[in-house]
Amino acid sequence: MRDDAMRATIMAIGRAAIAAVDPATAVAETVTLNDSGIQIGSLLVPDADSRRVIVLGAGKASPRMAAALVEILGDRVEGGLVITKDGYESPAGQIEVVAAGHPVPDARGQAATQRLLKMAGDAGDGDLVLCVISGGGSALTPCPPDGITLAEMQNVTDLLLRSGATINQMNAIRKHLSVFHGGLLAAAAAPARVVGLLVSDVVGNPVDVIASGPTSPDPTTYADALAALDAFDLCAAAPASIRERLEMGARGGLPETPKPDDPLFERVSNLVIADNARAGLAAVAAAEAAGLHAQFLTSRVQGEAREIAKLVAGAAIDIARSGRPVLRPGCAIFGGETTVTVRGQGRGGRSQELAVAAAQALAGEPNTAVFALATDGTDGPTDACGGLIDWTTIERARAAGGDCVSALDDNDSYSYLQCCGDLVRLGPTGTNVNDLYMAFGW
Repeated sequence: MRDDAMRATIMAIGRAAIAAVDPATAVAETVTLNDSGIQIGSLLVPDADSRRVIVLGAGKASPRMAAALVEILGDRVEGGLVITKDGYESPAGQIEVVAAGHPVPDARGQAATQRLLKMAGDAGDGDLVLCVISGGGSALTPCPPDGITLAEMQNVTDLLLRSGATINQMNAIRKHLSVFHGGLLAAAAAPARVVGLLVSDVVGNPVDVIASGPTSPDPTTYADALAALDAFDLCAAAPASIRERLEMGARGGLPETPKPDDPLFERVSNLVIADNARAGLAAVAAAEAAGLHAQFLTSRVQGEAREIAKLVAGAAIDIARSGRPVLRPGCAIFGGETTVTVRGQGRGGRSQELAVAAAQALAGEPNTAVFALATDGTDGPTDACGGLIDWTTIERARAAGGDCVSALDDNDSYSYLQCCGDLVRLGPTGTNVNDLYMAFGW
């Protein structure tokens, strides 16, 4: 029988973790207005560099970040534009909010990205361009160069999403198929002062990878992008125009993206204001407040979801059996981003697939549970944020007609979790800092 009291406690821990990475709160903790100018973390932007303040950005957290800037800076914000995923729209004062396609880009995103570049180009010396960037920003801002169509970008994006490529590999490719990413938004805004406020959805918080780094120098090259495509045997499957562009760039036939030594970045700053570790530590605090022993073990989990599931489930079993790595009742928390190599026709996401695979490992192990949580609230192309499974999931699913092996073979974790009541829906959270995988034993 499922332990409903423990389930309620686990859900409360997940909600506390998401609340801790609210992007509006993170902006309010970072940006203040004083007599000398605008203080952004340790950076003071004097009045001479903020004659006009323009807010531009993209990502699932961008509307809430933009609204917070308007709340703090008031009429000093002249206007701006942010692009977000459908369902993540929220008012942002004088800053326009546009919805676009995600995870596969669409024409709305392309048109809005061209407008972002135009607004950046209209900024001048003495202006401050505040760029609010968060997870999802890469797909939301397609802006292919001449010779590559949006349909071809959609094709290669779909191939990469199904291949198991990491976000770093995907974004190395995206940066070299764009006139917006890889520092090119900052280049468009020069000579204005540019400050990027980043909510990180990337393991390790590399600023050049978050939303493909529109305001960051790009250490990757065309050769890196071509190698990433080749690593998943996609060179033949990718559209010829994309393959030819990457090959030409790797031969030196195209200008590279701006690199770290480019003088452009002397007037550009980037600050990560919320990340996975912040969510994980908040989960620890919530678990301890609920009477559990808790530890945040790492924010750097990567790998195939069903393989990482064995690690997380193993921690739950160890806690329940022997009080390791934390005493029972206890919670071991992992953060990061797994991948799924899609071979079936089912529906799901990486956190849902991890939950189903963990259910296999926990079958027959009393007093254990795993909560796999996508902090943005939408795991993969679904309306679920993940799954909360326990040692009774397999039995309950079987009674409802669900088969775990078939579900994993068909990448149909959504239907499987739904049939046994372990699918979790929180709705769009307005933030995005990767995933949390929580192992419980009691």
